[in-house]
This record gives sequence, C-alpha cells and structure tokens, in this order.
Amino acid sequence: MSAEKKGFLGRLFKGSGEPASETAENDVAPTETDLSDTAARLDSPEANPKQGWFKRLKSGLSRSSDALTTGITDVFTKRKLDDETVEELEDILIRADLGLETAAKITDSLTRSRYNKEITTDEVQRVMADEIAAVLEPVAIPLEIDPANKPHVILMIGVNGSGKTTTIGKLAAQFSAAGHSVMLAAGDTFRAAAIDQLKVWGERVGAPVVSRKVGSDASGLAFDALDQARDEHADVLIIDTAGRLQNKATLMAELEKVIRVIRKKDPTAPHSVLLVLDATTGQNAVNQVEIFAKSAGVTGLIMTKLDGTARGGILVAVSQRFGLPVHAIGVGEGIHDLQSFDAGQFAHAVAGLEQRAP
Repeated sequence: MSAEKKGFLGRLFKGSGEPASETAENDVAPTETDLSDTAARLDSPEANPKQGWFKRLKSGLSRSSDALTTGITDVFTKRKLDDETVEELEDILIRADLGLETAAKITDSLTRSRYNKEITTDEVQRVMADEIAAVLEPVAIPLEIDPANKPHVILMIGVNGSGKTTTIGKLAAQFSAAGHSVMLAAGDTFRAAAIDQLKVWGERVGAPVVSRKVGSDASGLAFDALDQARDEHADVLIIDTAGRLQNKATLMAELEKVIRVIRKKDPTAPHSVLLVLDATTGQNAVNQVEIFAKSAGVTGLIMTKLDGTARGGILVAVSQRFGLPVHAIGVGEGIHDLQSFDAGQFAHAVAGLEQRAP
C-alpha cells in the first residue's frame, strides 16, 4: 500500500521518531525510576532504527509464523494431501487462532489444487498468505484525522494491560512530530499509574494533559478536556478511559456516560473510538470486541504485542467475525513498531514468507 493510500496515520508513522515502552499496564503507581525509564526511552538516540518495517514485522511475528510453519512441515514431510493431513492442517490453523472460517478456506483451497498429491511447506504458506490477505484487505483502513473537527476527538478504550495508555502516548508523539497540536485527557481516573504515565508522555511530546485526582468523575473530566481543547485550538484530543472488564457492568455504564457527556458538547464526537487489543490474550480478544462494540460503538482497532504470542492469527479471526477497520498494529516497544496496518505485509509475515513484490 502506498503512502498516499495509507492516509494520515500511514504518512505519520512513516516519518515519526521516539521509542517508548509497551509494557503491560497495572494497578500499581509507577515509581520515580519507572517514570525516568519512560523518559529515557523517549529520549533514546535509537529513534531512527535501521531495520525496515517489514523486517521488524516479520521478526515480531516470528513466534506465530514459526509455530505455524513447524506444524505444517511436520504434517507434510513425505506425505500427500489426503483427508488425514487436511484434518491435521486445519487443527494447526485453528490452534493458531486463525478462526474456523479462515482455516476452512485455506484447507479448501489446497484440497482443490493439490488433493492426493505431494505438497511442500512453501506451497501451503503461500496459499495461507493469500487467504489471510483476502480476509484482511477489506479491514486495512487508515485512521483519518478530519481537519473539520476542531479538535478531532479520539476515545481510546480497552482492558488494562492491553497497552492502551502507551499506545496513546505513541500516537500523541507521532501526531506532534507531524506538526499537529495534541491534548491528552487522563480519563482512567481509577488508576494513578495511568494518570502518571500519560503525564510523562504529555511532558515529553509537548502535549498538555488534562487530569484530576484519582477517583474523580471520568465523564466530567472528558467534558472539561473538550472545553480546554477548544479553547486552546488543539487539532487532536485523545481521551484515555478505564478498562477493567472484571467489573464490566459498572465500567461499561461509565464508558457510555463518558460518550453521552462528550456529545452534549459536540454531537459528532467522539469522532474515533479506538479499541486497543492485546494479541497475547488470544480468543479473549473476540469477547472484548463484542463487549466494547455494544457499549461504545467501536470505529476501529489497534492490536498490540503481536511479538509476544505464537497466536497472532487472532487478528484474522477478529477481522473475519467483526469486519471492523484495523488502523495499526504493534510488534515491539519503539514508536516505529506501531505502524499503519498493511494486510499483505501482515499475511506474508505471519505465514513466514518474505515481503511480496510491490
């Protein structure tokens, strides 16, 4: 996909700069050392990595691709494609969280062309990449910031540990690097750690942070943040939210209230509702999309920590089931490791293939 087709987020990621940690969020307030580490990462001289994005993507997805290719090689070594091998292959694909429908499409495609014939691992990988790309192409949609919105309000949602607050910081850094004025709102008022982490990001990228003391009303904070963003003519307002699903009834009601209050100030807002998913949670990601979509009207997805799991196929299963736009994916700690989503590149990387020709 060309830079022109990738839209604002794609162009933004292409030229951005500073690395940051993508460690899991928790309920413990960060120490002074933790915050210093975050600052050090932001100021790291390794802001312009030599490794290209596809190489980082392929490296990040190596656990997923290795698990798939090892299983496929074990099945097809000196064996023909028959009913038994088809069933074994389907099991491997399902265990990789690609989903029943995608697994069936891959095995059906192979059966039509290679049934009762010898087949190589490379042939299976190529069919797998083609079928995965076919699922993902329709959802590989850039995040567009509408300049008509002043500010363009982005509501970030997701469970704790998904990398939500860190993703906000990465986006803020990249928006700021592109010359856009950004304001952050520390709407996860349940956790001091999230508030403090966002303040560190705000200080480092030059983005004001609207915050209140722990336990404050999140909807009131969002209302005030939108007022302040308008007064200061911010281009983008990114609002963090609480995300502990163990109390989902209460928190989902709170999230719905935040949205209602924002719309009292601007009936068109939030303009983007981005759900951050942690790939390491596997099938639980499907449940999260279902729950958040009902309560918050999710407009797009960002999947993080694809480098931390052997089941990166969950992105395929989520896309197959819900068809929501996938704006970006994360495969590491640095800002360059959060990039605009390219279906073909992802399909090739997860299948263990080299980058496709342009």
